[in-house]
Amino acid sequence: MTPVPAPRAFITGCAGTSLTPDEVAFLGEAAPWGLILFRRNIESPAQVAALVAAFRAVVGRVDAPVLTDQEGGRVQRLGPPHWPAYPPAEVFARRAEAGDMDGAAQAARLGARLMADDLAALGITIDCLPCADLRLPEGHGIIGDRAYGSSPAQVAHLARAAAEGLIGGGVLPVLKHIPGHGRARADSHESLPVVETSRAELEATDFEPFRLLADLPLGMTAHVVYAAIDPDRPATTSKKVIEEIVRGHIGFDGALMSDDLSMGALAGSLAGRTEAAFAAGCDLALHCNGRLDEMAEVASRSPVLAGDAGRRCAAALARLTPAEEIERSEAQTRFSAMIAAF
Repeated sequence: MTPVPAPRAFITGCAGTSLTPDEVAFLGEAAPWGLILFRRNIESPAQVAALVAAFRAVVGRVDAPVLTDQEGGRVQRLGPPHWPAYPPAEVFARRAEAGDMDGAAQAARLGARLMADDLAALGITIDCLPCADLRLPEGHGIIGDRAYGSSPAQVAHLARAAAEGLIGGGVLPVLKHIPGHGRARADSHESLPVVETSRAELEATDFEPFRLLADLPLGMTAHVVYAAIDPDRPATTSKKVIEEIVRGHIGFDGALMSDDLSMGALAGSLAGRTEAAFAAGCDLALHCNGRLDEMAEVASRSPVLAGDAGRRCAAALARLTPAEEIERSEAQTRFSAMIAAF
């Protein structure tokens, strides 16, 4: 029997709705820790389940993580006609801001529980939710209605409810974008945002929801420069931000993945970006666009998962538990009624 290679510390995408022969060869050799799916990879329930199973067969690990971004609203990789359309975080925020924090949290939890049900049925085990970024007037619209509000306490409360819903459905949450993207004036998919706010103010506002959620199992960095902390590097590649803020002030000891290394915020080669992310303290490199040449470049600079990174990733996966029983039709009806009442 051919031995299964130890996983390497990166998460990769793929190009289409099934693995190509070249992707199969790459995945078998590179052994990424996980696979992330986007709309280009999603056609039908049977197709997605087959793609997930094929990935796990190629890497030889039945528990190899499969991720997607299923937030609701603008960021929803699975949608009609096969899956429900879910509301964005702003819907729950408005309810909380109207005075019904408990109702908002209950709805956020139930919505995430239903999303987990959708994902778990396909074999997807990690959802890149919740966003704990603040909705701030100066911030770029890339966050916008993805935020649970502008109050750190409210954002943390609703984000935790969503995380609990996912965990209750047998899916792990990813806390993003650590330590905060809400104040950024640019879309990091396209260019590098620079935040000039003082460290003291950031710690009291943008960073605070993440501190309140530091016990969550997985997190994703922000491609944002915080000039008062490290004027030269975004959080993803800043050892100072990760050590002093993410691991220090916030106290996050979960598995930390970079945001997508192919995004326009970062400069240099994919190899250089990958090396910089690991040097800064990221546990996992994330690459999403499905371009095989770029995937190979990231893989070439990704170490075998070991040490503290291996410990954190193992601890995260240990948080996966069987889904709590739910009567889907009743829960869906109840959630729809909640949202209609908002």
